Formats: sequence, C-alpha cells, structure tokens
Amino acid sequence: MTLYLTGSPTRFGEDHFTSDNGFLPDVKAELSSALRRMGAPEKALPRVLLVSAAPDDRGFTDSVLKGMSECIHNSGIETEEIVMLDRRNAAQTAQLVRRAHWVVLCGGHVPTQNKFLHEIGLKQLLQGFDGVVMGCSAGSMNCAARVYSHPELPGEATDPEYQRWLKGLGLTDIQLVPHFEQVRYATVDGLRLFEDIAFPDSWGHRFYTFRDGGYVKVKDGRSELRGEAFELSRGAMRRVSEENKSYTFMNLVFISPHFPATYWHFCAGAKANGVNVLGIADTPYENLSRELRQSLTDYYQVKNLEDYDEMYRAVAWFAHKYGKIDWIESNNEYWLSQDARLRTDFNVTTGIKTDQIASIRNKSEMKKYYALGGIPTARQIKGAEGEAKVKAFVKKTGYPVIAKPDSGMGASGTFKLQSDADLEAWFRDHAHNFQYFVIEEFITGLLISYDAIYNSRMEPIFENNSVFPTPIMEIVHKNLDTCYYTNKTVPKKLSEIGRRTVKAFNIKSRFVHLEYFQLDRDREGLGKKGDYVGLEVNMRPPGGYTPDMMNYAHQTDVFQIWADMLAFDEARKPIGEDAYCAYAARRDGKGYKHSDAEIWERYGSAICFAGRVPDALSDDLGNFCYMTRLQDKKGIQTFFTFVTELM
Repeated sequence: MTLYLTGSPTRFGEDHFTSDNGFLPDVKAELSSALRRMGAPEKALPRVLLVSAAPDDRGFTDSVLKGMSECIHNSGIETEEIVMLDRRNAAQTAQLVRRAHWVVLCGGHVPTQNKFLHEIGLKQLLQGFDGVVMGCSAGSMNCAARVYSHPELPGEATDPEYQRWLKGLGLTDIQLVPHFEQVRYATVDGLRLFEDIAFPDSWGHRFYTFRDGGYVKVKDGRSELRGEAFELSRGAMRRVSEENKSYTFMNLVFISPHFPATYWHFCAGAKANGVNVLGIADTPYENLSRELRQSLTDYYQVKNLEDYDEMYRAVAWFAHKYGKIDWIESNNEYWLSQDARLRTDFNVTTGIKTDQIASIRNKSEMKKYYALGGIPTARQIKGAEGEAKVKAFVKKTGYPVIAKPDSGMGASGTFKLQSDADLEAWFRDHAHNFQYFVIEEFITGLLISYDAIYNSRMEPIFENNSVFPTPIMEIVHKNLDTCYYTNKTVPKKLSEIGRRTVKAFNIKSRFVHLEYFQLDRDREGLGKKGDYVGLEVNMRPPGGYTPDMMNYAHQTDVFQIWADMLAFDEARKPIGEDAYCAYAARRDGKGYKHSDAEIWERYGSAICFAGRVPDALSDDLGNFCYMTRLQDKKGIQTFFTFVTELM
C-alpha cells in the first residue's frame, strides 16, 4: 500500500491536484505501480473508491463525488470508474474495496466519518490492500491508529462528553491538524484552535500541520512529509519543513549516543530530518550533555550495555511505544555484533544482521571478500593452525610478522614479531587464546584510509581520504605523539579500490572506514610502488575526531550527511571549499619545546579545535590535540613538528 495524507490534494480554490512538492507526478507514478502490483491488464485504468465523511447526507456526498471526479480528471488522471461509498451502498463495501485500485477517504466531520468507517469494517478490509490510499482532511486524520479529533463544530469545545481521541484505521501513527492556512487563527466556542486547544493537547503527543498542497507519503515503512509543515508538541509549534523540502518520520534506536562525545551530532542530524531518535545508554539522563538531550526523542537507561537481555527489553519498549523500529545503530566498532543481533531479532532490514557480521569483524573472513573484489591483501594464517604451521608460514613471508586479534579494533593487542624467538615467546604468552589471533606478513608503506558514506544502492554520497604517516600500532606501542591529516581530495585510484571493496562486501546504507597500505616499494604478488593493499574494513565512521576533521577539511557536516542518508537515501548537505585538516597531539608528562601560547600565536587563525582527548581514546590519539585547516600540503609536516618537538 502507498498512503497519502493530505489536507487537500489541491491548492485552495483550484480544481485540480497540485504539482507542488511533486504531489501529482508522484500520485500518477504510484497509481501505475499499483495497477501492475495488483495484476491489472497493461492498459487498464484505475478504479477509484471514494469514502464519504457524511454517509447519511446525500446532497453533501453527491457534491463531493462530483467535485472529486472533476478534480481527478482535470489533473489528467483517466479512470475506469469512480464510485462513492456511503450509506446507500454500504452493504457492498467488501466488494467495492476488493475492486478498487485507489481508495480516497474524503473530508468532512471526523467523528461522523470515524463512526462510519468502523461500521463498514474498513480497517479490516484494507489489510493486505496493495493499491493507493489517499486521505483528504478528515479522511487523513482517521488514517491514524489513534485519531486526534480536535473540536470543530460549535459546542464541541465546551462539551465535556466530546471525544477528542478516537480509534482510527491504523494505517499510520501520524496525527494531523489539516489546512494550516485556514485554521491557524480559527476559534471554536470562543477558544483559539491552536493556542487554547491543540497546544495544550500536544503535551505527550505530536501533531503535524501543513498548508494545502503539502502532504505525507507513507510507503515501505517510510513516512515522508513534503512541503512547508509545522510540528505541535509540548505546548509549542516549530517549523519542520519548507516548500519543496522533506521531513522523514522514522524510528532510530541509537546505542551509546553519549560516547564518543561528538556522536550527539548524528542524533541531532537525524532528529532534524524528522526521525524519532531513541537513545539507549548506561548513563542517567540528567548526566547526558544538553546537546544530546535536545537531540533525543526518548531515552532508556540500562545498567549494562553489554547485557543483551537488558538491551533487548529496551528496544522492545521503544517498539511498543513508537511502533516499528527502522534503524538500530551505534556507529561504534565495539557494538557492531550486538547491533547486528538486535537488528536480526527485531527484523530491522536497514543494516548488517548476524549472518553477515563475521565478514566485517573477523580479519580472516575479510580476506575472502577482498579476493572477490580483486583487492590484494597481505598473506595471513590463523593462530589456531598452531605454532608449527605458523613457523612454516613465516618461512615464506619472512620476518617481521604481525599477530593481531582476528576480531578486534584499534592497535590494542597487536604484536610485531621479529624472529623465531619472538614467535615462540608469543605462543607461550598466549597459550590460552592464540587461537583467536591471526598472523600476517608485515607490509611497509603508508597507512591511509578511505572514509565514505554509502546509500542503499551502494553509491558513495561522500568520500574522504585520511593519511597516517606513523601507523597507530607504533604510536600505541612506543607512546609516540599522534599526527595525521585528512587529504584535500581522494586520489582516483583509492576511490576506485574503495568502491570495489564496498561492492565486494555488499555494503549498503553505511558510514565506512576502510584501511589500506600504499606500498613504498614493488612487492611481488601485491603490486607496484604506490598501489593500495587492503588492510581492514570497518563498518562505522573513523574513530576519534576524524569526522570533525572531515567537516573542517571539506566545509561540510558528515554527521548530517549520514543522517540524510538514513532519512532520504541521499546527501542534502553541500560540500564547501576543500583543504587539508591536520591533527597533532601531545602526551602528558613530556616536555615540549613550544608552549600552548606559542602554538596559538603561530597557528591561531588556522586552528579549528584544541582540547583534551577523552582518556578512553588517549592511547591512540594522545592527551591533548590541535587541529588546523591548511591550504598547502607542505605546511602539514611543519605543523606536526612545531606541536610535538621536544625540548
């Protein structure tokens, strides 16, 4: 079913459907699709069933039939028949619904139509309906599961028996106050419809209002509001969309939105697009940052984010309260497996499920998919093969080799082995868990990343390249200062291999961080100097402050681009002038040559950010960092040296 909720499908005073906000072309396209889905002959015309809002008022109903028929035909929509359903033919409702391709719920008095809809059992009859349903005014309001029937006729606002909440058709959860232009300053029984009635009723609820010509489209679990619109909630009104723009209704469960601290931007971007952002974390709500609290629709605190039963109950509670969950995301490597399990258990189709998790978490499994894409990778053996077979492997590759967890993130737990003695000692030290490691030939070259956001069609809507002159593993093991930068542009060859990697791993609707070595010399079986060799795939944004560095480098907002992908399957945030963004960090306890004041004096106009790094990230990223935006690549190394030079 495709559902349209309108105040009126026409602009005020017009006798045809509006094309504003893409309405008429969209309706025509959906009608054609519905005819094909419903098995109609190739050149068949749609059969239209109008449902009256005044089933016992023949004069009113006949005038609506005449007006709507003219409107449909004036809009260039040919039909086989247009039938009005009212009291006269109510006994044939089931037959009429089965025959129809397009059901239009007409406007009028909400309670009157609501009563008629229940009398004819329309809710049950529309279950499994594969055509187009369009609501007009009262008809749109009655599509909700719980209908907000605000007072409209004289006496209703002051009548203590008047029911403002009714059971509807359950086709949507969206509650409307139609005809914004006509009703914004309307009064009922001396009360202002908005300030005195709808605003107080909006506490604990959300109502949406828009001008005639705007509409909501509901299809495939997605609800999108198009045109200028306002949300009424918590006793106030705010604009949520503008003409020729969209606002998408979705339920996103965001796990651990408080860490890293910048991740509230993902939530804010999604909420700005009309998504219900439902946070789960182990922190009291009042301890969340003000920005994050404002970016969440609702919040559920658990005692332990690693307790799956608790997490399951949290998601189930949100599903009960808000309906179908559309997305479950953390954008965090640590929670990828749990995210996948929750998606599987709640049948959330917009992301990786349990059966796919090994391919993007286990380094040994990644090799298979790199091979599918024709992407060279370092030779590797599982530690589970045992010491003897690993030694035989090393005879082919030579030392050094790298031992690292098969499933893991970052440089923690990674070891560089230089000799048989190192290898033997490593096996002794890891007698209890060597089977969870892989041993890989050591490749020399420049560590780089391909960072991108992909839509559901596996198309990149944003791409970035970061360069790490000193590998993170050396930084962690030798307590070195962290220095890296985001590139001004993505090299063509890197973009090509990045896109091949995405296709090989069947990556859709994700922010990805793919790591490669750029060879510093020709290597047999891997490529020529300057070629790229696959290292790891990470189905999440790059860690630390790299997303912020992308924003500074490209004058954009990757958090919003991700949110636009989630809501609209496209990027709606423009890219500005490209530059380099360099990151240099210091470690506590070291004596540096240049003071903080000297750094600001030299780079003040170029510094985008300076501040302490969270302790949980300090092994990789240092304790205090500076970020600068530079136009000249030659200035990057000068900046690194100035910040990190020791006394």
